[in-house]
Amino acid sequence: MTSESPLDAYSQIVAGVAAELTPRVVSLRVPHQSGRYRGEGLGSAVSYTPDGFLLTNAHVVGRAEQGTALFSDGTSAPFRVVGADPLSDLAVVRADGPTLNPAVLGEADDLVVGQLVVAVGSPLGLTGSVTAGVVSALGRSLPTSAGARASLVEDVIQTDAALNPGNSGGALADSRARIVGINTAVAGVGLGLAVPINATTRKIIGALMRDGQVRRAYLGIVSVPAPLPEGLRERFGRPSGLRVAEVVPGGPAARAGLRAGDLLISAGGKPVTRAQDLQKLMFSEAIGRPLAITVLRNGALVDVIAEPSELVAA
Repeated sequence: MTSESPLDAYSQIVAGVAAELTPRVVSLRVPHQSGRYRGEGLGSAVSYTPDGFLLTNAHVVGRAEQGTALFSDGTSAPFRVVGADPLSDLAVVRADGPTLNPAVLGEADDLVVGQLVVAVGSPLGLTGSVTAGVVSALGRSLPTSAGARASLVEDVIQTDAALNPGNSGGALADSRARIVGINTAVAGVGLGLAVPINATTRKIIGALMRDGQVRRAYLGIVSVPAPLPEGLRERFGRPSGLRVAEVVPGGPAARAGLRAGDLLISAGGKPVTRAQDLQKLMFSEAIGRPLAITVLRNGALVDVIAEPSELVAA
C-alpha cells in the first residue's frame, strides 16, 4: 500500500473544487455598441441562488441590459441585467431557463496569505476553465469609477492563479469550493485580483437584487491610515486610526467641522482603523442621519456630528 504524495493531495483538492464549481460558473456573451461599432464582450458569472441569479463584474456587463449565458453542458439562455455597481465592480444578472444549483458564498475575511485558491471561469470564451494558486496578498486596493466619481474597492484579494480575458466575473474559491471572491482584473504577469465576498459586498449584492442599484452615503473626506499616539493605543486597544488628508469644501464633513489633519478614532460608535471601516457605514441607512465621529485634534479628543448626504453620480 502506497501513501499519497503531497502533489496527489493537492490535485485531489483542485479536482474536487473544479467538479463542484464548473457546473455553477457560466460564460456570458454581452453585446456592446460604441458609435457605429457593434461587438460582443466575454465574461464569466457565478450562480449563487437556485432561481437564476448570477454574480459577475460590473465591467463585464457595462451598459448592456441583456445578453446570453452559456452553461457548461453546452446549453444557453438569455439573461437580463438586474443591477450593476461600478464602484464595487459587482453586478447581478438573472438567467431565464433551466436553473443551476447555487455555489456557496464563503468569507474572504478569513483568508490568509499562502492559502490555496482555485479560479473557475471562461477565459477567451472557453467555459469551465480551472486554474489554481495561492493568495499572494490581502488588503490590496482596486481603483474603480462611475462617471466622474472614483472609488477604491478595499481588501481586494491578490492571487497567482492564472487569469486571462474572460475570467472576469468568475469564481475564486477556497479548498472547500466556497466562493471567496469574484475575479475582476489581471494585474500583471502572474498576478490576478478578485473582489472579496464579505459583509460589505454582501450588502451590495443584496441592494442590487432588491433595488437594482446601490445607494451610498457621502461624507466628503479623503483619509489614510495613521498610527495612534502610544497612550491612545493602550486606551483603545488598537494601533491606528484614519488621518483626514483632505476635506471636500461644502461637504458633510466640512459642515460638521472636520479638518485636514484630524485623526479619526471612531464613527457611529465603531472603531475606525482603515478605509473599509468607514465605507461599511456609508450605505443608504446613513443618508441624512446624524453620525457621531470622534477625532484626535491637537492632542485632544473632539466629538463632532456629521450628517452624510447621498452620493450622486456625476
